[in-house]
Amino acid sequence: MNIATAPQPFSANDYKSDYKPVWCPGCGDYSVLLAFTKAMAQLQRPPEEIAVISGIGCSSRIPAYTNCYGFHGVHGRALPVGTGLKVARPELTVIVAGGDGDGFSIGGNHFLHACRRNIDITYIVMDNRVYGMTKGQPSPTTEPDWDSALAPGGTGLRPFHPLVIALASGANFVARGFSGDPNGCADLIVQAVRHPGFSFVEILSPCVTFRPDQREWGKMVHAAPVNPTDDAARAARRIMTDDGFNTGVLYAGNRAPFRPQTAPAAGLDAIEAEFAL
Repeated sequence: MNIATAPQPFSANDYKSDYKPVWCPGCGDYSVLLAFTKAMAQLQRPPEEIAVISGIGCSSRIPAYTNCYGFHGVHGRALPVGTGLKVARPELTVIVAGGDGDGFSIGGNHFLHACRRNIDITYIVMDNRVYGMTKGQPSPTTEPDWDSALAPGGTGLRPFHPLVIALASGANFVARGFSGDPNGCADLIVQAVRHPGFSFVEILSPCVTFRPDQREWGKMVHAAPVNPTDDAARAARRIMTDDGFNTGVLYAGNRAPFRPQTAPAAGLDAIEAEFAL
């Protein structure tokens, strides 16, 4: 007699590929990858129903280290690829991953408009405040007085504030995590994926190779002292006045996600008829 067995739940290992990460020892991105697989196990979506999209940079290697569909795109263009995929295949869970250089410098314009469009995707940015893959240049989020061989005395430029920009541009979910807390990051990713619309999660992910001072981040991060709010003005005041190390959900809005109207695909005969002379 054949006995039907219930399908076994997915574990975090089911979302890992066979490729070994090549990040530097101590890189925070290892823990972000762990958080990602833990989050997917909580969501219990089959790996083939998840797409991970990235651009260029250390953190953008993540698609290769997952057992999901992945696309490793060009520098700064991960969000338009992820947006287009979600519009074409709305049944997929689309997660875009990258770093502060890829997302906020060359990809900054795409970041603004992805927030504005509010399509139902999740954007995870591993922020280490430096260009790690290209040997330590200051990034958009680098402190103005960070002294380095490539920027003696610092850049003197005000840092890009991704949480403020995301909120002002229309993101429907804004949160910050710390890679040293993979379980907490996993919970944030789960909440972000489940929340409708464009969800943005900044994860502070130290680059101990070029920013050894970031080893101290573990002592500096702390849970946000307030509960999440759906009031954008209140969230803006909180984010503008925080110290950059508050973690948790800082804004969870109720704006309906954008779902473009799509017509049924035309048959080949109809397409040919449009070009008939």
